[in-house]
Amino acid sequence: TQMTFGFSRDDAGKFLDAYYEKKIYENDPFARLDQIGVGKLVQTAVELGKQTRPDIKLGICGEHGGDPSSIEFCQQVGLNYVSCSPFRVPIARLAAAQSALKARG
Repeated sequence: TQMTFGFSRDDAGKFLDAYYEKKIYENDPFARLDQIGVGKLVQTAVELGKQTRPDIKLGICGEHGGDPSSIEFCQQVGLNYVSCSPFRVPIARLAAAQSALKARG
């Protein structure tokens, strides 16, 4: 997220509220994965990585790893795991299970 957008979590607090007001972002991009921008890069990396090495294990860590919508996106693009802060683990496990069930149809 930081490298894609060119701003850090530390700096973003100074201007993110204005971005929310102008509808540039709906959510904190450091807490919920931006699926259109960063997500497209993640999807491309997963596709290319699995073409090169089909058995590769890929995952995501940090705040995104504990956000239910980010977890669902990660499951959809083929990531194998998420990693998050201990206090987010129950939510992450529930979100991962719900996403897996949803994917089954």
